[in-house]
Amino acid sequence: MDTMQYDNYLKILKGELIPAMGCTEPIAIALAAAKAREVLGQMPERMVIRCSGNIIKNVKGVVVPNSGGQKGVEVAAILGAVAGKADLELEVISQVKQADIEKTRMLYRRGICRCELEAGEENLFVRAELTAGQETAAVEVRTRHNHIAQIEKKGQVVFAQPDIAIQESGDKSKLNIRDILEFANKVNLDDIREIIGRQIQCNSAIAEEGLKHKWSAQVGLTLLKSGSNDVRIRARAAAAAGSDARMNGCALPVVINSGSGNQGITCTMPVVVYAAEMGADEETLYRALVLTNLLSLHQKRYIGNLSAYCGAVSAGAAAACGIAYLHGAGYDVIGKTLINALGNVGGIVCDGAKASCAAKISSAVDAGILGYEMAKRDLVFPFGEGLVERDYETTIQNIGRMGRQGMKSTDVEILNIMIGNR
Repeated sequence: MDTMQYDNYLKILKGELIPAMGCTEPIAIALAAAKAREVLGQMPERMVIRCSGNIIKNVKGVVVPNSGGQKGVEVAAILGAVAGKADLELEVISQVKQADIEKTRMLYRRGICRCELEAGEENLFVRAELTAGQETAAVEVRTRHNHIAQIEKKGQVVFAQPDIAIQESGDKSKLNIRDILEFANKVNLDDIREIIGRQIQCNSAIAEEGLKHKWSAQVGLTLLKSGSNDVRIRARAAAAAGSDARMNGCALPVVINSGSGNQGITCTMPVVVYAAEMGADEETLYRALVLTNLLSLHQKRYIGNLSAYCGAVSAGAAAACGIAYLHGAGYDVIGKTLINALGNVGGIVCDGAKASCAAKISSAVDAGILGYEMAKRDLVFPFGEGLVERDYETTIQNIGRMGRQGMKSTDVEILNIMIGNR
Protein backbone atom coordinates (compact mmCIF):
# COMPACT_ATOMS: atom_id res chain seq x y z
CA MET A 1 0.00 0.00 0.00
CA ASP A 2 1.43 3.38 -0.98
CA THR A 3 2.03 6.08 1.62
CA MET A 4 -0.77 8.36 0.40
CA GLN A 5 -3.41 5.65 0.68
CA TYR A 6 -2.06 4.56 4.08
CA ASP A 7 -2.23 8.13 5.41
CA ASN A 8 -5.69 8.56 3.90
CA TYR A 9 -7.05 5.52 5.71
CA LEU A 10 -5.55 6.74 8.98
CA LYS A 11 -7.23 10.12 8.53
CA ILE A 12 -10.56 8.42 7.93
CA LEU A 13 -10.29 6.38 11.13
CA LYS A 14 -9.17 9.36 13.22
CA GLY A 15 -11.93 11.58 11.82
CA GLU A 16 -14.74 9.05 12.19
CA LEU A 17 -13.99 7.06 15.36
CA ILE A 18 -14.67 9.80 17.89
CA PRO A 19 -16.46 9.66 21.26
CA ALA A 20 -20.05 10.81 21.63
CA MET A 21 -22.61 10.53 24.41
CA GLY A 22 -26.19 9.52 23.76
CA CYS A 23 -27.88 9.38 20.38
CA THR A 24 -25.90 11.67 18.09
CA GLU A 25 -28.93 13.50 16.64
CA PRO A 26 -30.11 15.13 19.91
CA ILE A 27 -26.44 15.76 20.70
CA ALA A 28 -26.03 17.62 17.39
CA ILE A 29 -29.02 19.77 18.35
CA ALA A 30 -27.57 20.42 21.80
CA LEU A 31 -24.25 21.37 20.22
CA ALA A 32 -25.88 23.86 17.84
CA ALA A 33 -27.88 25.39 20.69
CA ALA A 34 -24.87 25.56 23.02
CA LYS A 35 -22.78 27.31 20.40
CA ALA A 36 -25.62 29.71 19.58
CA ARG A 37 -26.04 30.55 23.28
CA GLU A 38 -22.29 31.20 23.47
CA VAL A 39 -22.55 33.60 20.50
CA LEU A 40 -25.67 35.25 21.92
CA GLY A 41 -23.85 35.83 25.20
CA GLN A 42 -26.90 35.27 27.41
CA MET A 43 -29.78 32.87 27.95
CA PRO A 44 -32.30 33.11 25.11
CA GLU A 45 -35.90 34.15 25.57
CA ARG A 46 -36.97 32.29 22.46
CA MET A 47 -35.49 29.39 20.50
CA VAL A 48 -36.36 27.99 17.08
CA ILE A 49 -34.71 24.75 16.02
CA ARG A 50 -34.98 23.98 12.31
CA CYS A 51 -34.14 20.36 11.46
CA SER A 52 -34.10 18.05 8.48
CA GLY A 53 -36.60 15.21 8.61
CA ASN A 54 -34.04 12.59 9.53
CA ILE A 55 -32.89 14.59 12.55
CA ILE A 56 -36.46 14.91 13.82
CA LYS A 57 -37.08 11.21 13.17
CA ASN A 58 -34.03 10.16 15.18
CA VAL A 59 -34.68 12.47 18.13
CA LYS A 60 -38.37 11.75 18.70
CA GLY A 61 -38.03 8.40 20.47
CA VAL A 62 -34.78 8.57 22.44
CA VAL A 63 -34.01 9.89 25.89
CA VAL A 64 -31.64 12.85 25.88
CA PRO A 65 -28.71 11.89 28.15
CA ASN A 66 -28.27 13.83 31.39
CA SER A 67 -31.82 15.20 31.01
CA GLY A 68 -33.52 13.22 33.76
CA GLY A 69 -35.42 11.05 31.29
CA GLN A 70 -36.73 13.77 28.96
CA LYS A 71 -37.12 13.34 25.20
CA GLY A 72 -37.41 15.49 22.11
CA VAL A 73 -35.84 18.19 19.98
CA GLU A 74 -36.87 20.98 22.32
CA VAL A 75 -35.39 19.27 25.38
CA ALA A 76 -32.07 18.66 23.61
CA ALA A 77 -31.91 22.28 22.47
CA ILE A 78 -32.86 23.82 25.82
CA LEU A 79 -30.45 21.60 27.75
CA GLY A 80 -27.69 22.55 25.28
CA ALA A 81 -28.42 26.24 25.81
CA VAL A 82 -28.68 25.90 29.60
CA ALA A 83 -25.67 23.70 30.32
CA GLY A 84 -23.90 22.78 27.10
CA LYS A 85 -20.22 23.37 26.49
CA ALA A 86 -19.73 23.63 22.74
CA ASP A 87 -15.99 22.97 22.88
CA LEU A 88 -16.79 19.41 24.06
CA GLU A 89 -18.53 18.78 20.72
CA LEU A 90 -20.40 15.43 20.85
CA GLU A 91 -19.99 15.33 24.63
CA VAL A 92 -21.50 18.81 24.83
CA ILE A 93 -23.93 17.96 27.68
CA SER A 94 -21.61 15.73 29.67
CA GLN A 95 -21.25 18.21 32.55
CA VAL A 96 -24.91 18.83 33.33
CA LYS A 97 -25.92 19.34 36.97
CA GLN A 98 -29.27 18.58 38.63
CA ALA A 99 -30.15 22.28 38.68
CA ASP A 100 -29.66 22.40 34.90
CA ILE A 101 -32.10 19.51 34.45
CA GLU A 102 -34.73 21.29 36.53
CA LYS A 103 -34.20 24.55 34.66
CA THR A 104 -34.59 22.68 31.36
CA ARG A 105 -37.90 21.21 32.57
CA MET A 106 -39.13 24.66 33.57
CA LEU A 107 -38.15 26.31 30.28
CA TYR A 108 -39.67 23.45 28.29
CA ARG A 109 -42.98 23.85 30.15
CA ARG A 110 -42.80 27.57 29.52
CA GLY A 111 -42.58 26.83 25.79
CA ILE A 112 -39.52 28.93 24.94
CA CYS A 113 -38.47 26.53 22.18
CA ARG A 114 -40.19 25.21 19.09
CA CYS A 115 -39.04 22.82 16.37
CA GLU A 116 -39.70 23.31 12.66
CA LEU A 117 -39.10 20.92 9.77
CA GLU A 118 -36.61 22.37 7.30
CA ALA A 119 -37.50 21.10 3.83
CA GLY A 120 -35.01 20.97 0.98
CA GLU A 121 -31.92 20.41 3.11
CA GLU A 122 -29.64 17.40 3.26
CA ASN A 123 -30.53 14.67 5.72
CA LEU A 124 -28.16 15.97 8.41
CA PHE A 125 -29.10 19.59 9.07
CA VAL A 126 -29.74 21.55 12.29
CA ARG A 127 -30.17 25.30 12.62
CA ALA A 128 -30.54 26.79 16.10
CA GLU A 129 -31.95 30.35 16.17
CA LEU A 130 -31.83 32.09 19.56
CA THR A 131 -33.28 35.47 20.53
CA ALA A 132 -32.94 37.65 23.64
CA GLY A 133 -34.46 41.11 23.35
CA GLN A 134 -32.93 42.66 20.22
CA GLU A 135 -30.03 40.23 20.18
CA THR A 136 -30.04 37.21 17.87
CA ALA A 137 -27.69 34.34 17.11
CA ALA A 138 -27.93 31.33 14.82
CA VAL A 139 -25.74 28.27 14.31
CA GLU A 140 -25.96 25.61 11.60
CA VAL A 141 -24.67 22.05 11.86
CA ARG A 142 -24.57 20.02 8.67
CA THR A 143 -22.96 17.01 6.91
CA ARG A 144 -21.55 15.66 10.19
CA HIS A 145 -22.96 15.80 13.71
CA ASN A 146 -20.10 17.92 15.07
CA HIS A 147 -19.52 20.11 11.99
CA ILE A 148 -20.53 23.70 12.65
CA ALA A 149 -20.94 25.09 9.15
CA GLN A 150 -22.18 28.63 9.85
CA ILE A 151 -22.54 31.11 12.70
CA GLU A 152 -24.63 34.30 12.59
CA LYS A 153 -24.93 37.20 15.03
CA LYS A 154 -27.56 39.92 14.60
CA GLY A 155 -28.38 38.48 11.19
CA GLN A 156 -24.81 38.74 9.89
CA VAL A 157 -22.69 35.73 9.04
CA VAL A 158 -19.60 35.88 11.28
CA PHE A 159 -18.25 32.41 10.49
CA ALA A 160 -18.74 29.96 7.65
CA GLN A 161 -16.88 26.94 6.39
CA PRO A 162 -17.55 24.41 3.65
CA ASP A 163 -18.54 20.82 4.19
CA ILE A 164 -15.91 18.50 5.67
CA ALA A 165 -12.69 18.92 3.72
CA ILE A 166 -11.17 15.74 2.30
CA GLN A 167 -7.66 16.78 3.27
CA GLU A 168 -8.72 16.98 6.92
CA SER A 169 -10.89 13.88 7.31
CA GLY A 170 -9.69 11.59 4.53
CA ASP A 171 -11.14 10.71 1.15
CA LYS A 172 -13.66 7.89 1.60
CA SER A 173 -14.05 7.52 -2.17
CA LYS A 174 -10.68 5.70 -2.04
CA LEU A 175 -12.08 2.95 0.19
CA ASN A 176 -12.34 -0.54 -1.29
CA ILE A 177 -12.39 -4.02 0.18
CA ARG A 178 -9.02 -5.15 -1.13
CA ASP A 179 -7.14 -2.09 0.11
CA ILE A 180 -8.97 -2.13 3.44
CA LEU A 181 -7.83 -5.70 3.98
CA GLU A 182 -4.26 -4.80 3.04
CA PHE A 183 -4.32 -1.82 5.39
CA ALA A 184 -5.65 -3.97 8.25
CA ASN A 185 -2.83 -6.46 7.66
CA LYS A 186 -0.05 -3.90 7.41
CA VAL A 187 -1.01 -0.92 9.60
CA ASN A 188 1.50 -0.05 12.30
CA LEU A 189 -0.34 -0.79 15.52
CA ASP A 190 1.10 2.31 17.15
CA ASP A 191 -0.79 4.38 14.56
CA ILE A 192 -4.19 2.99 15.55
CA ARG A 193 -3.69 1.73 19.10
CA GLU A 194 -5.21 4.78 20.79
CA ILE A 195 -8.19 5.00 18.39
CA ILE A 196 -9.14 1.33 18.52
CA GLY A 197 -8.26 0.97 22.20
CA ARG A 198 -10.63 3.80 23.09
CA GLN A 199 -13.36 2.22 20.98
CA ILE A 200 -12.99 -1.12 22.75
CA GLN A 201 -12.95 0.51 26.20
CA CYS A 202 -15.93 2.84 25.70
CA ASN A 203 -18.16 0.48 23.77
CA SER A 204 -17.45 -2.47 26.05
CA ALA A 205 -18.37 -0.34 29.05
CA ILE A 206 -21.80 0.61 27.71
CA ALA A 207 -22.45 -2.97 26.57
CA GLU A 208 -21.64 -4.17 30.09
CA GLU A 209 -23.96 -1.52 31.52
CA GLY A 210 -26.74 -2.72 29.23
CA LEU A 211 -26.28 -6.30 30.37
CA LYS A 212 -26.10 -5.45 34.08
CA HIS A 213 -29.16 -3.24 34.36
CA LYS A 214 -32.67 -3.16 32.91
CA TRP A 215 -32.41 -0.50 30.25
CA SER A 216 -35.21 0.10 27.75
CA ALA A 217 -36.64 -3.05 26.09
CA GLN A 218 -33.76 -5.20 27.40
CA VAL A 219 -33.02 -6.89 24.09
CA GLY A 220 -29.48 -7.84 25.13
CA LEU A 221 -30.58 -9.31 28.46
CA THR A 222 -33.44 -11.15 26.76
CA LEU A 223 -31.05 -12.80 24.32
CA LEU A 224 -28.89 -14.07 27.16
CA LYS A 225 -31.87 -15.29 29.18
CA SER A 226 -33.71 -16.96 26.30
CA GLY A 227 -30.82 -18.33 24.28
CA SER A 228 -27.88 -20.59 24.89
CA ASN A 229 -24.45 -19.46 26.07
CA ASP A 230 -23.24 -19.83 22.50
CA VAL A 231 -20.72 -17.21 21.34
CA ARG A 232 -23.09 -16.15 18.57
CA ILE A 233 -25.81 -15.30 21.11
CA ARG A 234 -23.33 -13.48 23.34
CA ALA A 235 -22.02 -11.44 20.40
CA ARG A 236 -25.53 -10.35 19.48
CA ALA A 237 -26.42 -9.66 23.12
CA ALA A 238 -23.38 -7.48 23.77
CA ALA A 239 -24.07 -5.29 20.74
CA ALA A 240 -27.79 -5.05 21.48
CA ALA A 241 -27.24 -4.28 25.17
CA GLY A 242 -25.08 -1.28 24.36
CA SER A 243 -27.93 0.10 22.29
CA ASP A 244 -30.47 -0.73 25.02
CA ALA A 245 -28.60 1.55 27.39
CA ARG A 246 -27.74 4.24 24.88
CA MET A 247 -31.27 4.67 23.48
CA ASN A 248 -32.67 5.06 26.99
CA GLY A 249 -30.36 7.92 27.95
CA CYS A 250 -27.27 6.25 29.41
CA ALA A 251 -24.64 8.99 29.56
CA LEU A 252 -21.62 6.73 29.00
CA PRO A 253 -19.67 7.82 25.89
CA VAL A 254 -19.57 5.64 22.80
CA VAL A 255 -17.01 5.69 19.99
CA ILE A 256 -19.08 6.14 16.86
CA ASN A 257 -18.89 4.90 13.28
CA SER A 258 -20.51 6.78 10.39
CA GLY A 259 -21.82 9.35 12.87
CA SER A 260 -23.70 6.69 14.85
CA GLY A 261 -23.07 5.28 18.30
CA ASN A 262 -25.25 2.27 17.55
CA GLN A 263 -23.14 1.50 14.50
CA GLY A 264 -19.97 2.01 16.52
CA ILE A 265 -21.19 -0.48 19.12
CA THR A 266 -22.26 -2.93 16.40
CA CYS A 267 -18.86 -2.73 14.74
CA THR A 268 -17.07 -3.34 18.02
CA MET A 269 -18.80 -5.76 20.35
CA PRO A 270 -19.33 -8.89 18.20
CA VAL A 271 -15.64 -8.83 17.24
CA VAL A 272 -14.57 -8.30 20.87
CA VAL A 273 -16.76 -11.19 22.06
CA TYR A 274 -15.46 -13.57 19.40
CA ALA A 275 -11.86 -12.55 20.05
CA ALA A 276 -12.28 -13.35 23.75
CA GLU A 277 -13.87 -16.71 22.94
CA MET A 278 -11.02 -17.61 20.60
CA GLY A 279 -8.26 -16.30 22.84
CA ALA A 280 -7.11 -13.98 20.04
CA ASP A 281 -4.19 -11.72 20.88
CA GLU A 282 -4.49 -7.94 21.04
CA GLU A 283 -2.84 -7.39 17.67
CA THR A 284 -5.27 -9.65 15.83
CA LEU A 285 -8.25 -8.02 17.57
CA TYR A 286 -7.05 -4.50 16.72
CA ARG A 287 -6.48 -5.41 13.09
CA ALA A 288 -9.90 -7.07 12.88
CA LEU A 289 -11.51 -3.89 14.22
CA VAL A 290 -9.62 -1.72 11.74
CA LEU A 291 -11.08 -3.90 8.97
CA THR A 292 -14.57 -3.81 10.49
CA ASN A 293 -14.68 -0.04 10.94
CA LEU A 294 -13.42 0.75 7.46
CA LEU A 295 -15.78 -1.76 5.82
CA SER A 296 -18.72 -0.19 7.64
CA LEU A 297 -17.63 3.30 6.54
CA HIS A 298 -17.13 2.01 3.00
CA GLN A 299 -20.72 0.81 2.83
CA LYS A 300 -22.20 3.93 4.42
CA ARG A 301 -20.43 6.36 2.09
CA TYR A 302 -22.83 5.29 -0.66
CA ILE A 303 -25.89 5.52 1.60
CA GLY A 304 -25.13 8.63 3.65
CA ASN A 305 -25.07 9.00 7.42
CA LEU A 306 -28.87 9.34 7.71
CA SER A 307 -31.51 7.67 5.56
CA ALA A 308 -34.45 5.25 5.72
CA TYR A 309 -31.92 2.42 5.49
CA CYS A 310 -30.96 1.01 8.90
CA GLY A 311 -27.24 1.56 9.40
CA ALA A 312 -27.02 -1.42 11.75
CA VAL A 313 -27.15 -3.61 8.65
CA SER A 314 -23.90 -2.16 7.32
CA ALA A 315 -22.24 -2.37 10.72
CA GLY A 316 -23.47 -5.92 11.37
CA ALA A 317 -22.18 -7.11 8.00
CA ALA A 318 -18.84 -5.42 8.67
CA ALA A 319 -18.61 -6.96 12.16
CA ALA A 320 -19.05 -10.41 10.62
CA CYS A 321 -16.12 -9.64 8.34
CA GLY A 322 -14.09 -8.76 11.44
CA ILE A 323 -15.04 -12.13 12.91
CA ALA A 324 -13.97 -13.77 9.65
CA TYR A 325 -10.64 -11.93 9.90
CA LEU A 326 -10.12 -13.29 13.42
CA HIS A 327 -10.41 -16.75 11.89
CA GLY A 328 -7.83 -15.96 9.22
CA ALA A 329 -10.19 -15.30 6.31
CA GLY A 330 -8.90 -13.68 3.14
CA TYR A 331 -10.37 -11.40 0.50
CA ASP A 332 -12.92 -13.78 -1.02
CA VAL A 333 -14.39 -15.05 2.24
CA ILE A 334 -14.69 -11.47 3.49
CA GLY A 335 -16.30 -10.35 0.23
CA LYS A 336 -18.74 -13.26 0.28
CA THR A 337 -19.59 -12.57 3.91
CA LEU A 338 -20.64 -9.04 2.92
CA ILE A 339 -22.68 -10.31 -0.03
CA ASN A 340 -24.47 -12.91 2.08
CA ALA A 341 -25.29 -10.49 4.89
CA LEU A 342 -26.50 -7.68 2.62
CA GLY A 343 -28.44 -10.10 0.44
CA ASN A 344 -30.30 -11.19 3.57
CA VAL A 345 -31.19 -8.11 5.65
CA GLY A 346 -30.26 -5.22 3.33
CA GLY A 347 -33.16 -2.77 3.44
CA ILE A 348 -34.28 -2.97 7.08
CA VAL A 349 -36.18 0.27 7.60
CA CYS A 350 -34.95 3.01 9.92
CA ASP A 351 -38.00 4.57 11.59
CA GLY A 352 -35.98 6.62 14.02
CA ALA A 353 -33.59 6.03 16.90
CA LYS A 354 -35.35 4.21 19.74
CA ALA A 355 -35.57 0.99 21.77
CA SER A 356 -36.08 -1.29 18.74
CA CYS A 357 -32.66 -0.32 17.36
CA ALA A 358 -31.21 -2.93 19.72
CA ALA A 359 -33.32 -5.66 18.12
CA LYS A 360 -32.33 -4.55 14.63
CA ILE A 361 -28.68 -4.66 15.70
CA SER A 362 -29.19 -8.22 16.93
CA SER A 363 -30.77 -9.21 13.62
CA ALA A 364 -28.00 -7.56 11.59
CA VAL A 365 -25.24 -9.25 13.57
CA ASP A 366 -27.03 -12.60 13.30
CA ALA A 367 -27.35 -12.19 9.53
CA GLY A 368 -23.70 -11.22 9.29
CA ILE A 369 -22.53 -14.27 11.22
CA LEU A 370 -24.74 -16.52 9.05
CA GLY A 371 -23.17 -14.82 6.04
CA TYR A 372 -19.72 -15.73 7.31
CA GLU A 373 -20.72 -19.33 8.12
CA MET A 374 -21.91 -19.64 4.51
CA ALA A 375 -18.86 -17.89 3.06
CA LYS A 376 -16.33 -20.08 4.82
CA ARG A 377 -18.07 -23.06 3.19
CA ASP A 378 -17.77 -21.30 -0.18
CA LEU A 379 -21.50 -20.62 -0.29
CA VAL A 380 -22.66 -17.26 -1.62
CA PHE A 381 -25.85 -15.83 -3.07
CA PRO A 382 -25.44 -15.94 -6.86
CA PHE A 383 -24.32 -12.81 -8.66
CA GLY A 384 -27.08 -11.36 -10.83
CA GLU A 385 -29.90 -12.07 -8.38
CA GLY A 386 -31.64 -9.01 -6.97
CA LEU A 387 -29.14 -6.40 -5.86
CA VAL A 388 -26.29 -8.94 -5.80
CA GLU A 389 -24.46 -8.16 -9.01
CA ARG A 390 -21.18 -9.06 -10.66
CA ASP A 391 -18.74 -8.45 -7.82
CA TYR A 392 -18.47 -7.39 -4.20
CA GLU A 393 -17.88 -3.69 -4.84
CA THR A 394 -20.76 -3.40 -7.31
CA THR A 395 -23.11 -5.05 -4.84
CA ILE A 396 -22.13 -2.54 -2.13
CA GLN A 397 -22.81 0.27 -4.60
CA ASN A 398 -26.21 -1.23 -5.47
CA ILE A 399 -27.19 -1.40 -1.81
CA GLY A 400 -26.04 2.19 -1.38
CA ARG A 401 -28.09 3.38 -4.33
CA MET A 402 -31.16 1.63 -2.96
CA GLY A 403 -30.61 3.18 0.49
CA ARG A 404 -29.87 6.72 -0.69
CA GLN A 405 -32.13 7.06 -3.74
CA GLY A 406 -34.64 4.24 -3.69
CA MET A 407 -35.71 4.74 -0.08
CA LYS A 408 -36.19 8.52 -0.27
CA SER A 409 -39.95 8.21 -0.60
CA THR A 410 -39.95 5.65 2.23
CA ASP A 411 -38.19 8.20 4.42
CA VAL A 412 -40.83 10.84 3.66
CA GLU A 413 -43.68 8.47 4.48
CA ILE A 414 -42.05 7.35 7.73
CA LEU A 415 -41.63 10.97 8.83
CA ASN A 416 -45.21 11.87 7.89
CA ILE A 417 -46.52 8.93 9.90
CA MET A 418 -44.34 9.82 12.90
CA ILE A 419 -45.46 13.47 13.00
CA GLY A 420 -49.11 12.58 12.48
CA ASN A 421 -49.64 13.64 8.85
CA ARG A 422 -52.26 11.05 7.88
